[in-house]
Amino acid sequence: MKKRIGSYPRVRIEGGGSGVVSQAGGVLLVETARKTGLDTAVSAALTPWRRPRAVHDPGKILLDVALAVALGGDCLADAVLLRAEPAVFGPVASDPTVSRLIDTLAAAGDKALTAIRSARAEVREYVWMLAKDAAPDTGGQVIVDLDGVLVLAHSDKQDAAATWKKSFGHHPLMGFVDHGSGGTGEPVAALLRPGNAGSNTAADHITATQFALAQLPKRHRRGRSTLIRTDSAGGTHEFLAWLTKRGRWLSYSVGMTITEQIHQAVLKVPASAWTPAVEPGGEIRDGAWTAELDGDTLKGWPKGMRLIVRKERPHPGAQLRFTDADGLRLTCFATNTAGRKITDLELRHRRRARAEDRIRNARATGLRNLPLHETAQNRIWLEIVQLALDLLAWMPMLALTGKPRLWEPRRLRLRLFSAAAQLITTARQRHLRFAHHWPWADVITDAIRRLESLPNPG
Repeated sequence: MKKRIGSYPRVRIEGGGSGVVSQAGGVLLVETARKTGLDTAVSAALTPWRRPRAVHDPGKILLDVALAVALGGDCLADAVLLRAEPAVFGPVASDPTVSRLIDTLAAAGDKALTAIRSARAEVREYVWMLAKDAAPDTGGQVIVDLDGVLVLAHSDKQDAAATWKKSFGHHPLMGFVDHGSGGTGEPVAALLRPGNAGSNTAADHITATQFALAQLPKRHRRGRSTLIRTDSAGGTHEFLAWLTKRGRWLSYSVGMTITEQIHQAVLKVPASAWTPAVEPGGEIRDGAWTAELDGDTLKGWPKGMRLIVRKERPHPGAQLRFTDADGLRLTCFATNTAGRKITDLELRHRRRARAEDRIRNARATGLRNLPLHETAQNRIWLEIVQLALDLLAWMPMLALTGKPRLWEPRRLRLRLFSAAAQLITTARQRHLRFAHHWPWADVITDAIRRLESLPNPG
């Protein structure tokens, strides 16, 4: 009897196998694209860029790259992941064909970007209708979070510049719809900017908000049912005036810089006016209090604005700022929501931190770097990243329940998409058979059943 050396069994490796599909769990994304009509919508949008007698459809080429990014790819060449499995993903264009399409769309500029965005907006409205109670507007309000992202560049790419963090790259401004505590989020805006773009540039925040509103169903493109939420970068006169302009009437909850005037006003707030902050469950948040400021601090700002300040004991080791008082960290935000307690408004604004989760997921889904050289090409890449993030948000919203509904892209890839399956042909139909011993095989098969039960688009 031979003695085994090491902790793992030895497996003989041979080539030439067949009948097994790797990344078979990616069929969840394929079925999501089919049931939502994303494939046909993108294909129709890019029809003007299809050459006569072309073998590959431009819409499918773009969606194939988005699928590859959703599965973990970070460059155009990663479409090879799909090309290796035609039984699941169909015919996939070659690398030169993919590159030529990106160059063609980049040369078309805003016309191509508008076509892709219009297709995404059309499908988004249909997806929210399919999701019913799981849709992000179920509570009657849609929350859009705006935040900047620093994307490092390791070569001299167009518009790459030194950033405020002394790194080198780009500084896109992103927008995400918040799905609340029961879900994740989906992208609705991506404005590519040079690395030295300002954090509080009002014109960029206005443009990003316009992109975001165009992605929402028409009923949410104006009015108080849509809340724009930002950090202190959005706390500018120009941006708030634009949000509250007559005919637009959007709700907002934006961070504000602690100016000397606000700091002095905080020092004059009596102890009795401070209200303990609350946690999501309603319990009191230890060491945190809120108060509302008025008077001269509101002069020059839009009518109906409420200024709410929060003070909290900093965590151990945190460095206080000169605007803090009595050893407590001060933060401030403005909102035009009336008739609600300041503790509820402060909790709502604090939940803006979920935008950091969305950014982390975007970095793990093609936004770790911008792989192309020209700015026009990287603008197309940002649309591909958003398509991938859309699929990663819509699939759980339509097909997953319980804890899997909250899984982020990395966990979805590890547990669901990476699962292999046996390809079987029976009665001229192809079937994927997942191994029973895979811990999440039931999650995959249940999700596929839910997707298959949805009505076909159109």
